[in-house]
Amino acid sequence: MQTHKQLTELIRDVPDYPTKGITFKDITPLLSDGEAYACVIARLADRYRDYDVDCILGMEARGFCFAAPLAVQLKTGFIPARKPGKLPREVISEHYTLEYDTSCLEIHKHDLPAGSRVLIVDDVLATGGTARAVTQLVKAQGADVVELAFLAELSYLKGKDLLDGFSIYSMLAF
Repeated sequence: MQTHKQLTELIRDVPDYPTKGITFKDITPLLSDGEAYACVIARLADRYRDYDVDCILGMEARGFCFAAPLAVQLKTGFIPARKPGKLPREVISEHYTLEYDTSCLEIHKHDLPAGSRVLIVDDVLATGGTARAVTQLVKAQGADVVELAFLAELSYLKGKDLLDGFSIYSMLAF
C-alpha cells in the first residue's frame, strides 16, 4: 500500500499548461503505476463501501479514471458527465468557468432518479467550477449528492468555496 507521500510524488507539475501561468497537475504517472493506481481505488472503495450510494458520477475525462473502477468495486452504477455532443440521448447541461477557460458538462436526462444518492468523483478539485456544475446537474434531476471525492485538492485555489454545503473528501492536498 502506497503512502500519501508516495502518491503525491507521482503527480507531476507541468508549468504553463494548458495556458501560460497555469501549473497543471499531471496524474498520468500515478495512473501508469499499477500499485499506486490500485491503492487509490482501494482507499476510495474502503471509504465509500458503507455510504449506501446508488451511483457514482464521474466527470470527463480524468474523473472517469477513478469513478468507473470505484463503481465496479462498490457494485453500483456509473454515470458519465460528458462534454457537449458526446451523449446520444436527451441531456441536461451546465456551463461553468475554469481557472483558464469556460466549459460545459452534460448527463443524460432521467439517468438519475429523484431521490437517488450520488457520489461525485473527479481527479482534482481546483477552482470548484467543474464540481459545482455537476452538483447542479444532480440537483436538477432531484437526486442527492452524498459527497464529492477527489484524488487531489489544490487548496490554494479555494475550490471548496464554490461547494459550500457539500461534504468533500480529498485524498491528497497541494
